[in-house]
Amino acid sequence: MALFDIDMIKKVYSQMPERVDQARKVVGKPLTLAEKILYTHLWDGTPNQKYERGKDYVDFAPDRIACQDATAQMALLQFMQAGKSKCAVPTTVHCDHLILAKQGAKPDLLHANQVSNEVFDFLESVSNKYGIGFWKPGAGIIHQVVLENYAFPGGMMIGTDSHTVNAGGLGMVAVGVGGADAVDVMAGMPWELKFPKLIGVKLTGELNGWTASKDVILKVAGILTVKGGTGAIIEYFGPGAKNLSCTGKGTICNMGAEVGATTSTFGYDDSMERFLRATGRAEVADEANKIREYLTGDDEVYANPEQYFDEVIEINLSELRPHLNGPFTPDLATPISEMSAKAKENDWPINVDWGLIGSCTNSSYEDLTRAASIAKQAVDKKIKSKSDFGINPGSEQIRYTAERDGILKIFEDLDATIFTNACGPCIGQWERSDRKGDEKNTIVHSFNRNFSKRADGNPNTHAFVGSPEMVAAIAISGRLDFDPTRDKLINEDGEEVMLEEPKGIELPTNGFDVEDPGYIAPREDGSGVEVKVSPTSERLQLLEPFKPWDGQNLMGAKLLIKAHGKCTTDHISMAGPWLRFRGHLDNISNNCLIGAVNAFNMKTNFVKNQLTGEYGGVPDVQRAYKAADIPTVVVGDHNYGEGSSREHAAMEPRHLGVRVVLVKSFARIHETNLKKQGMLGITFANENDYDLIQEDDTFNFIDLENFASDQPLTIEIVHKDGSKDVIKANHTYNDSQIEWYKEGSALNLIKKQNA
Repeated sequence: MALFDIDMIKKVYSQMPERVDQARKVVGKPLTLAEKILYTHLWDGTPNQKYERGKDYVDFAPDRIACQDATAQMALLQFMQAGKSKCAVPTTVHCDHLILAKQGAKPDLLHANQVSNEVFDFLESVSNKYGIGFWKPGAGIIHQVVLENYAFPGGMMIGTDSHTVNAGGLGMVAVGVGGADAVDVMAGMPWELKFPKLIGVKLTGELNGWTASKDVILKVAGILTVKGGTGAIIEYFGPGAKNLSCTGKGTICNMGAEVGATTSTFGYDDSMERFLRATGRAEVADEANKIREYLTGDDEVYANPEQYFDEVIEINLSELRPHLNGPFTPDLATPISEMSAKAKENDWPINVDWGLIGSCTNSSYEDLTRAASIAKQAVDKKIKSKSDFGINPGSEQIRYTAERDGILKIFEDLDATIFTNACGPCIGQWERSDRKGDEKNTIVHSFNRNFSKRADGNPNTHAFVGSPEMVAAIAISGRLDFDPTRDKLINEDGEEVMLEEPKGIELPTNGFDVEDPGYIAPREDGSGVEVKVSPTSERLQLLEPFKPWDGQNLMGAKLLIKAHGKCTTDHISMAGPWLRFRGHLDNISNNCLIGAVNAFNMKTNFVKNQLTGEYGGVPDVQRAYKAADIPTVVVGDHNYGEGSSREHAAMEPRHLGVRVVLVKSFARIHETNLKKQGMLGITFANENDYDLIQEDDTFNFIDLENFASDQPLTIEIVHKDGSKDVIKANHTYNDSQIEWYKEGSALNLIKKQNA
């Protein structure tokens, strides 16, 4: 494989010591790793002022961008409008989302290339035109491919997927964003982020027995909950951190998205150096070694973390025990030893139908070897697996090497299905061979998310998240309450046997190998490339600019839906079968908010049309309001927009005519996405005002014409009986974000500036 970005990396490293030293002077104290990376990537270059965490908006200059095929379509459709001839920073597109897992790698990849060829051809041609590296279908899962080829200690990257944070395993500040944020940077503009707060996680001791890196983040998720990391970078440090492998660190950073963290990171150490050398990037390791002390937090910070972090968590790896998190939320953490009692208490189905290993979270060579060490014992000890198995290797390099080393054969001996090197079941791209309808059942997987309906579309599938080796053990036993540290299994000869502790191989003894990694470099000059989008396509649609704000108060807006409880981006814009429309805004808008629970009847996709008094699906009712030129409001609960970075969850309501999203609190990426698309995303000044909202309400935004940063908005709510409530709403728009709102979207502003 080619060595990517070496000149760019050398440039970053040449500037880093001077900028870090200057940042120390400006801040007036020792620095965490996160601060070093943030201050060395300021848009203005050398630091000259101290930024307040959680308050100041700051312009940054990321080193690179990564996009996956489901989000890249909309990002690139927007970039095509920006009026630029080439991407301003190194960018890649990875085709990993649009491959349905059904029969196995070869037939599934063939099928994907047939049904999604129009999208893949579009992405490849746009990549060719604008100088973007293209990883074709089957090449691997974006975050694993990035870790193996592009991530480097001390770098900053953004990606159009919430699990971009995986690259923190190689010491980056890597942040998931919506496509519009990526378009800014592709167009040569700064990337804006509120300067994050800092959470320090001190790791001591060493993992042992059945405990894996995954258990670190499963434990952290239980402590912080799904919103505890919002607006913060989590920085892991301490002797325990150095005892983890690089891909193990990647797993921990990956699932930081599940606690809402901006990103997570680890300081550069020997395990990262080993990984860089093993993946053909010895030159990057050599360069990193020259400035090693700048690629980790200062000693004083790690010696006295309470003085430098906003919050500190300490975990002793030697005492950490294996966990399973779930169902239906990734922060419901249960130690394996307590699962039996908890499952009975909650009436969770005990029989496990599937064990799924892979996804961007746990698909490294080490992950596969640790799970294979359990699978091999089952074969050797004549234990027949009680559950079905599915395996998704992280990249073609991992798959090829694992096949060469006999690892995949071990799974095949257990009748496992080896799926394509792609996301598959983790994002709902899975056609289960064993289920119909909405039967209550349990699956275990090594993925990161387990929201209702996510893996298979069934609201009653109880999905539990664990390490690959724990997933293997539980799937083999067929029981959710199986604790491999103490429970025995009966083999085919009727004998009682126990599974021994897993053993993994950090990096392949004979090195990584691959015949075709799946990378296609773009043309030097793409000006002659024509990007074709058929006007009759149901998959792709060129974008029309959103209308600018008229500068007037917003009056007479109707309530579209008051969402009850958890409303993630999966509820707002489902994935699964809807992924095929990710490049066609009008078609995908037919899934807008169909998963949100209506607080007035506790049903999904069933809301009142105030024009007729009748009930209908959310998109249908909203299209009726749009046809009548009536603005609408969506009301929501806490952490609204949790989950994926998909900007479709902001673009669909905008396209259909929703003007305002009013909630108790937002997840970070979704709030930014709403702002970028020219939506008004605001929060109740008094959370209890959520309870005032009634089904037939009309909203008047009576001081919107004075929209300004740090000034709350006043909303008059008119109820059906004529009575009124006047409430206050807060917002986090700064002056430049208010300009996006005025112009109708951030993209409209870019076009105006480029013109």
